[in-house]
Amino acid sequence: MGKQDLDVVVIGAGFGGMYMLHRLRKMGLRARAYEVGDDVGGTWYWNRYPGARVDVESMQYSYQFDEELQQEWEWSEKYSPQPEILRYAQHVAERFDLRKDIQFNTRVTAAHFDDANEDWLITTDRGEQVRARHFVLAVGCLSSFNVPDIPGINDFAGDSYYTGKWPHKPVDFSGQRVAVIGTGSSAMQSSPEIAKQASALTVFQRTANFSIPAQNRPQDPDYVAYVKANYPELRAKAKTIYGGVVDEFGTAKALETPIEEIHKDLEARWQKGGLTFLGGFTDMLTDRQANEIAAEFAKNKIRSIVKDPKTAEMLCPKNIIGGKRLCVDTEYFAMYNHPHVNLLDVQETPIERITAKGIVRGGVEYEFDSIVYATGYDAITGSYLRIDIRGRNGVELKDHWDAGPRTYLGLMVSGFPNMFMVTGPGSPSVLTNMLPSIEISVEWITDAIADMRAEDKKLCQARPEAEAEWVAHVNEVASKSLRSTVKSWYIGANIPGKPSVFMPYLGGQPAYLAKCQEVVANGYEGFDLT
Repeated sequence: MGKQDLDVVVIGAGFGGMYMLHRLRKMGLRARAYEVGDDVGGTWYWNRYPGARVDVESMQYSYQFDEELQQEWEWSEKYSPQPEILRYAQHVAERFDLRKDIQFNTRVTAAHFDDANEDWLITTDRGEQVRARHFVLAVGCLSSFNVPDIPGINDFAGDSYYTGKWPHKPVDFSGQRVAVIGTGSSAMQSSPEIAKQASALTVFQRTANFSIPAQNRPQDPDYVAYVKANYPELRAKAKTIYGGVVDEFGTAKALETPIEEIHKDLEARWQKGGLTFLGGFTDMLTDRQANEIAAEFAKNKIRSIVKDPKTAEMLCPKNIIGGKRLCVDTEYFAMYNHPHVNLLDVQETPIERITAKGIVRGGVEYEFDSIVYATGYDAITGSYLRIDIRGRNGVELKDHWDAGPRTYLGLMVSGFPNMFMVTGPGSPSVLTNMLPSIEISVEWITDAIADMRAEDKKLCQARPEAEAEWVAHVNEVASKSLRSTVKSWYIGANIPGKPSVFMPYLGGQPAYLAKCQEVVANGYEGFDLT
């Protein structure tokens, strides 16, 4: 058997890859991470668009594995802006001296399992090759930004920007005519900031989206002191909550509650702001009638904010609320009250092409100085399938996933031994607080590698029947939720030709964590260790 250069190769140096590296190093393993960017931070390294910020409270959207780290870091706002989250990632890299084992500005182009050698051969865009016993994908769920297929996209003579790959120097839109294509989260966060500078802003909307005000504000020192004094209890409590976020959640059904009480709860949540808007009642995402109450409430809010009735109706979504990830915004709807901001529908009247001067829609050419593409991501599977990954007998991952991603627990794929995924498809990932979900994945993977080494096992792989059962379970759980009925990036609907499968696990973090623990307790049930 040939010699390995490394015990573990990790792809990605975002929050998943960094914690992975930290754990592997504490185990005394030879590990290296490869990162496309020139520094750590992952999603928060690339997404530098104006207004980018987290939509989970910063005090909870943070690592919990090191108590000193929790105590020493100070968050300035309830929902921290991108530069601060990036500084936090950089602080972690410095604190644990992680950069010495990260190779930056390097893209892994291929990872092939060598059947004879029983290890992974990793190839980079620099022409390097390394061998490793284990191979970990910490590539993130929202890291492959989507370039829309619009004719003439390269013909535009002005400046083009993508929210998912924003320049690393400030962009000044002062006095410019700017187009924003898209009305998802990154558009809702960036448009109000762009509108402050631009002489004219035109937003091209295909699908109206629900958004809850962030009600962002500077951190309250008393609240910070409370959280820091009670972090162990609060973190433990979060592990018992569906989304992994500590908040006030109701236990009643909306359909068994007087309408005045429902409205009172929704109003309180609107004023508080944030993602738990539907958290007052247990049936908001399972019963259409209950969902309709909340949807109509949110639409009436839009109608009360936006002065022009025609624009307000265009901004009112047609689908259920919460089917897509709720957006969290600051002054997004109020922005349309400014005379220099305009909204155009591209559902009924699509964009025909991009020209040197601007955008043609409905036979009319609109001229712009800059175009911002807030067109989302090839979510959850995109970053995996951009790498030439081949398992046993040369089977390609893209062929194994041709009808949608197939995994066991979102951690491993049958036929791909010793290949692990951090928050992979089939795990709760984007439906939960990502940092704790990352920690669950990383700790499970590193514990599994430690157990293999302790028992002198060379290979771990998911059994095909365990994978099939998990995929069926993920689909069954999804089918009980209204979320599975909506065309969203959760099912890949934003990418032409992508299989329509609900990719994240909708069972919640506590159920998922319990299943992962149970599998280990039963001797890695569903896995073959050889």
